[in-house]
Amino acid sequence: MTSAAENLSSPTSAVRAPWQRMAAGGGLLDAAGGLRSTVFEEMTGLARRTGSINLGQGFPDFDPPQQMLDAAAAALQAGHHQYAPIIGVPALREAVAAHQATHYGLDVDPDTEVLVCAGATEGVTAALLSLLQPGDEVVLFEPRYDLYGAVVEFAGATAVPVPLLPPAFTPDPDDVRAAFSPRTRAVVLNDPHNPTGTVASREFQELVVELATEFDAVVVTDEVYEHLRFDGPHRPLSTLPGAASRTLSVSSAGKTFSATGWRVGWVTGPRELLRGVVAVKTYLSHSAAAPLQHAVAAALSLPPQFFEGLREDYRERRDVVVSGLRSAGLTPPEPQGTFFAVADVSNHYPLAGVGDAAGLAQHWAENAGVVGIPVSAFAGPANQGLYADWLRLAFCKRADVLRAAMAGLVAAV
Repeated sequence: MTSAAENLSSPTSAVRAPWQRMAAGGGLLDAAGGLRSTVFEEMTGLARRTGSINLGQGFPDFDPPQQMLDAAAAALQAGHHQYAPIIGVPALREAVAAHQATHYGLDVDPDTEVLVCAGATEGVTAALLSLLQPGDEVVLFEPRYDLYGAVVEFAGATAVPVPLLPPAFTPDPDDVRAAFSPRTRAVVLNDPHNPTGTVASREFQELVVELATEFDAVVVTDEVYEHLRFDGPHRPLSTLPGAASRTLSVSSAGKTFSATGWRVGWVTGPRELLRGVVAVKTYLSHSAAAPLQHAVAAALSLPPQFFEGLREDYRERRDVVVSGLRSAGLTPPEPQGTFFAVADVSNHYPLAGVGDAAGLAQHWAENAGVVGIPVSAFAGPANQGLYADWLRLAFCKRADVLRAAMAGLVAAV
């Protein structure tokens, strides 16, 4: 086990320009100080060049529910074309509050404890920027979505990475404790977790709440995959004793309703914390698209059968990919949530003539017609080696597409 000081990933110590800080925090600054593409852009480009099935980037290839599309059309015809209120249209704020009560038993005031954002990306960004000052530290669990580190570095704070240890992708509790200090201002918890497909255990959640309370830190939870948990209902961190008063919860319509391009999300939390998020968000997007907010409000009000059917459909897609990977000689852990599966692919290296998952991703694209993303791309320098043998595949595609991808993979080996 290494100490927090040894694990600190601070690639921006000699970087001054704000855009360079953000790019470095997201892993996009090359050795010469130039900007490189995100791994998602690189792998999508690889899929296009090779004609491969793109299981790299996490966007569905099917449409949102018809009720949401009908509501969007109605909102367009009803004249919702001007600026929405900064905090969101009342219909969506009320729908978010009702959703939190129905699914999780949380009592959320739609007028003071809900903020509508231009996607979860803006929600996480505004939440962190409302909290951080230069010199602050933020605990990040790796592998992680690249946005978190980018915003932390942009704010002039320092990311303190804690590795999720393969193959179970759970943290060592001692590593978690060592990451907190009097300088800790925030901790980001993505649950269910991208890229690993894991779900935080009750013990893990309780430890985060305990340490956040001890060091007076705020927990920012990224819960965009809340309705894609396969072993039981989602358990928000804010439902734990003592957590709600120091938690800002972020979610969105993109993953649940197959509308990643709509960019409608929300933040919920205590008014004392949320007012700072509102202030930052005001000068980012001002407001999310007005007609789409009305449509998402209608979608959040869909009956429980919709959400149950969503989980079942994704469970079937998950099983297609997990079964295909196993038929190809791999032993992936079964995803507990999200629409991502990961696998240790090191036993494919001899056949492919490569030395790591990044090389195998290229080989699969050229020889199996399938594109995945190396999990090491989701970690900072201190922890990349832990994930060098792991690839992530997205199963948010039609079942026939997934079966074709797995058939190509099996045939190639």
